[in-house]
Amino acid sequence: MASARTSADAILEQLDGVLLAAAESLYEDVHSHPELSMQEHRTAALAAERLRASGFEVTEKIGGTGVVGLLRNGDGPTVMLRADMDALPVQEQTGLPYASTATATDADGQETPVMHACGHDMHVAWLAAAASLLARTTEHWQGTLIVLFQPGEETAQGARAMIDDGLFERFPKPDVVLGQHVMPSPAGLIGSRAGVITSAADSLQIRLFGRGAHGSMPQASIDPVVMAAATVLRLQTIVAREIAPTDAAVLTVGALQAGSKENVIPDEALIKLNVRTFDEQTRQRVLAAITRIVNAEAEASGAPRPPEITPLDRYDLVENDAAATRQVREAFVARFGADRVVEIQPLSASEDFGSYGSGWQTPSVFWTVGGTDPDTYRKAEAAGTLNELPTNHNPRFAPVLQPTLETGIQALVIGACAWLAAGDDGEPRQSASAR
Repeated sequence: MASARTSADAILEQLDGVLLAAAESLYEDVHSHPELSMQEHRTAALAAERLRASGFEVTEKIGGTGVVGLLRNGDGPTVMLRADMDALPVQEQTGLPYASTATATDADGQETPVMHACGHDMHVAWLAAAASLLARTTEHWQGTLIVLFQPGEETAQGARAMIDDGLFERFPKPDVVLGQHVMPSPAGLIGSRAGVITSAADSLQIRLFGRGAHGSMPQASIDPVVMAAATVLRLQTIVAREIAPTDAAVLTVGALQAGSKENVIPDEALIKLNVRTFDEQTRQRVLAAITRIVNAEAEASGAPRPPEITPLDRYDLVENDAAATRQVREAFVARFGADRVVEIQPLSASEDFGSYGSGWQTPSVFWTVGGTDPDTYRKAEAAGTLNELPTNHNPRFAPVLQPTLETGIQALVIGACAWLAAGDDGEPRQSASAR
């Protein structure tokens, strides 16, 4: 029987300089023209254009700006590959020659700078190139390939919008859903694990109400700034004092807004916070503690009305199917070698990738691809300064172009071929979900 490795090897022999140059060009183009969540019109058009040129059946505007390409290549398993497209409201500080100078109007009507600070531009380039490569090498695999470019990952809207727009009814159910994310680990390194790989996330907005007054007359006020400050400090005790050290949770206050003038005590204050957890029991405990503390601090301050706590967005855990992860990992090790495929701990970052596997009730596998120059990483590691390297969402985050780009293209092809590869008797490999 032919193996997934021989099929992937034969396909990757055609990953030539021309295709890599086209992928680099697309990456730099998308990086220079970032678009906010659910506004990815230009990026979606570029993705659709490349899929059509490769012979895919293309459907656009799914869930707003989502794009799906379908390539049928005989009987066999169905594999879905996914990439996200949206950027962040961040002012770029990378100094790259193709750095973004774009601005856009956000969902609140505010003008903001925009940057691909999370690496979704790399994801788009990876998937477009992998799709092109698989389309030109159909003699080496058998089955159906679904290629999905998703909007709105950063706001937890995109996967749900595509699903609500009939994704599951309009396209074949895949045997496996595969995805990957660039991270600040060394370029060329693949990170994998079975089970939970990214955390659940809850974002909340808290509005605290006080009574405004002149800054010289604090006795006439109920100061929401002091109320908010006390609340923020007390919220930090949830993880430190209410969650067991053997459990994991992160609580971050990302915004604290109140007032506009130094001598005016305002009427209200606004807190925006984010929670990351790795199991439902911990999640419920943290959310309950937030509600208790916020209400208690308001009452202790004599607030004229109870606070308003409003959910902003939510991400579920992303859990990798054990059998499917083993199948993909074995294919990675066969191609890259064991030294480049490492077991990682669960990531405190969050993703809506898991919505596809859970919704379709099919195995899914998500992995990471390093994007930091290996020499830079080694020097920082030796100096004990790894925490100073730019991470995702940092205005200086800029994955080194190679080998990051080539590794990500190869990983998608290898992962797909773990299912799509056909034996020399013409029978496709059996998927992990069917064994």
